[in-house]
Amino acid sequence: MRPFAYSRPLTIDDALASAAPPGAAFLAGGTELLNWMRLGIAAPDRVIDIGRLAGLEGVTPLGDGGLRIGGLTKLNDAAQHPAVVRDYPVLSQAILKSASAQLRNLATVGGNPLQKTRCAYFRQDDLVPCNKRLPGSGCSALAGFHDKHAIFGWNDTCIATHPADPPVALAALDAQIVLRSARAERRIPVRDFIVAPSAERPDVDNRLAPGELVVAFELPAPALKSAYLKVRERQSYEYATVSCAAALEMNGELIARARIALGSVAHKPWRLDEAERQLVGTRPGSKEARAAIEAAFVDARTLPLNAYKLVLAKNAVARTIEMAQAA
Repeated sequence: MRPFAYSRPLTIDDALASAAPPGAAFLAGGTELLNWMRLGIAAPDRVIDIGRLAGLEGVTPLGDGGLRIGGLTKLNDAAQHPAVVRDYPVLSQAILKSASAQLRNLATVGGNPLQKTRCAYFRQDDLVPCNKRLPGSGCSALAGFHDKHAIFGWNDTCIATHPADPPVALAALDAQIVLRSARAERRIPVRDFIVAPSAERPDVDNRLAPGELVVAFELPAPALKSAYLKVRERQSYEYATVSCAAALEMNGELIARARIALGSVAHKPWRLDEAERQLVGTRPGSKEARAAIEAAFVDARTLPLNAYKLVLAKNAVARTIEMAQAA
């Protein structure tokens, strides 16, 4: 870890002004940035501690019936907030299934989507070919261990997946992420914020610009029913093999609207747009609903060691839809 300057600004404006030159990194909960610095993944010249800034924490209602969650809200606080538990159970469940209780007491809602892949080749102390660490060096996972890797949105430059749970739920809820810089504020759908690797820039993880800060998430008025399923090798402190978030609006026993996102199948929350269209008017668990789910996987591409994820993901979607209906 190389030397760096440290500051703790008193206001949001001061924090954004400090980050204006290149080479700065924001520190909130610190559960990811410190690991990046230790591994050499990140080497900022300046670390700006925003953990105690006022105005970026808490859960507040929006005028349209939605909810705003401040970027510095701790994960556990967001998951246990009465409005989140009541109106957005998919998000509460996704948060509570992520990390450990201790980490959730430190980690923030705004920092969680900024996580980097857990691909072992990316995280190694001794550098190996990895286009996310060194663009142009290659992807060791292609011919190596890739049993947990992507089945959607990948190319030969990178087959990694994104590890976080809450963004999968936020993507299914059509939430927006609110970003602020010293110059302006902008909103991006969460489903588009984290990006799949491009052939030209496989090292880019998200649409956060230099000097921008995640200030909040804005959720629209809630769906009537929602649920989150996380399939993993053990029940605690484990990243998903496949996860699924479903938000449904029902017309009696039939689906009137569906929003479905998969996690750990791509380097971003993967919305199943085709399945969402075909599920309208079907009954969860029916052969018509299963056919709609199958239609969403025509573009999936597997590798020798992760072909099992195709079956696992389809079954996860079917089960999550039934869980949401029963909620």
